[in-house]
Amino acid sequence: MNAYVYGYGPEGKERLIVVDLGVTFPDMDTSPGVDVIMADTAWLEANAKRIEAIFITHAHEDHIGALAHLWPKLKKTVYARKFTARIGALKLEEAGLPTDALKVVEPRPKLIEAGPFKVQFVPLSHSIPESSALIIDTPAGRIVHTGDFKLDGAPIVGEPFDPLVWHEIAHEGAGVKVLTCDSTNVFTPQPGRSESTLAEPLKELIAGRKGMVVATTFASNVARLKTLAEAGRAAGRSVCLMGRAMRRMVSAAEETGVLTGFPGTVSPEDAADIPRENLMLIVTGSQGERRAATAQLSRGKYLGISMKEGDSFLFSSRTIPGNERDVIRIMNAFSEMGVDVIDDRGGLYHVSGHANRPDLEAVHDLLRPKMLIPMHGEHRHLREHAKIGSEKGIASEIATNGTMLDLTGTVPKVVEYIETGRTYLDGNVLIGALDGVVRDRIRMALNGHVLITVIIDEDDLPLGEAWVELMGLPERGRSGASLAQLIEDELSGFLEHAPDKVIANDDKMDEAPRRAARQVAMEEIGKKPEVTVVVSRLLAD
Repeated sequence: MNAYVYGYGPEGKERLIVVDLGVTFPDMDTSPGVDVIMADTAWLEANAKRIEAIFITHAHEDHIGALAHLWPKLKKTVYARKFTARIGALKLEEAGLPTDALKVVEPRPKLIEAGPFKVQFVPLSHSIPESSALIIDTPAGRIVHTGDFKLDGAPIVGEPFDPLVWHEIAHEGAGVKVLTCDSTNVFTPQPGRSESTLAEPLKELIAGRKGMVVATTFASNVARLKTLAEAGRAAGRSVCLMGRAMRRMVSAAEETGVLTGFPGTVSPEDAADIPRENLMLIVTGSQGERRAATAQLSRGKYLGISMKEGDSFLFSSRTIPGNERDVIRIMNAFSEMGVDVIDDRGGLYHVSGHANRPDLEAVHDLLRPKMLIPMHGEHRHLREHAKIGSEKGIASEIATNGTMLDLTGTVPKVVEYIETGRTYLDGNVLIGALDGVVRDRIRMALNGHVLITVIIDEDDLPLGEAWVELMGLPERGRSGASLAQLIEDELSGFLEHAPDKVIANDDKMDEAPRRAARQVAMEEIGKKPEVTVVVSRLLAD
């Protein structure tokens, strides 16, 4: 959920620019039912009048995914390159928002002036078209914000990394003062490999398979989709793209001219009639997403097509940490069907879109920044990257979420911590991570729920018995009796002996039945469930 802010000016009155508005994804353990998670922008909203513009480095969800949710809170001009802007426009249109705030910009030497900032987009290779670093020139010096990148001279789709351009950037004016740099693969000791190295291994793999071949990768990796589709066609197979996100990415890439020569594909309806040995599917869901095509195929059928014994399923992707359980579950489901599951085999069928440790060191040497601010990684990645910089004599600082750094001196200094957090998209509503909604959901999931209904008549006397409904709890406890009946019996005793002043008091009529229900449940099933007490009072005419 990338969201960075740069400011320049008198303290407390700095003019600001925002770089990226991304999302991260929930998990069932900490955020069940949540759709996506994004940064809490309360500080930005409070300082919205100081924001000059928003810049989006590329179209991956962790950099652009929150645009439609957070732009209405900020309402500033958004600058992006053509492909990225197209993806952003689709998100805004889906949300029913205007797209006129989106401005398509050309790369360097095109300059965007935003208050005291002069910003250039510089093409970089990554696992999505038109990924760009930002050159941010300020009166206090030059900042290079890399965004996500790798050193790839032949990325299949998109622009290659051009060291000559970066040599120019490093030697213009006073050079680079601050490098804010991708840290994702800082622990990978080998130099990164080019996307182009995958073509032959993928062709050989697919040509040697007998049944239907299905491959999954990141939907946004347009270069990989093209390589897979070409490998399928070379093996004499019809190729079908399955998954809305994948089709949208290919369509956007073709519309904006960054993708050409993509092999012809067939529709899912036509694919169902093609002999299995002549068919290849390229599908979404490489991270085990439950609603994506991969997961649905593992559960039986998707758009009329099912996996069978003798088919092959290729994961041309890396499993993002945290998604292993979902991916392995899918792999085992395919295995039980008799499907051959093939993973990336140590890089044979997948290469990363991020710079590895030697590549990061090469960028340090190329740009020779005076300061290094590691970004885009877990804390251990940031710490390791800062250590590399420090060993090279580069003043380095770790900036965790909410950290404000002063970059005007000779070393970065932490000067303030902004209160920050997470915002959840829950259905179609934005809620705060600390609002209690998800917390209560987790409690109900862990402990179950008891609903107690009591009716009080016009004379403040119980009308009939209390009744109980259970949800997410066993019907019977260790005594063998009905749990609901045991709770109702306990409540009957309470209502029979409760003083009039208790029956007349809503607070006491909420607390006492709740306590009684949880006590019975604890004795019978060893749990204290969440309890809702509904007291209906009849009014006299």
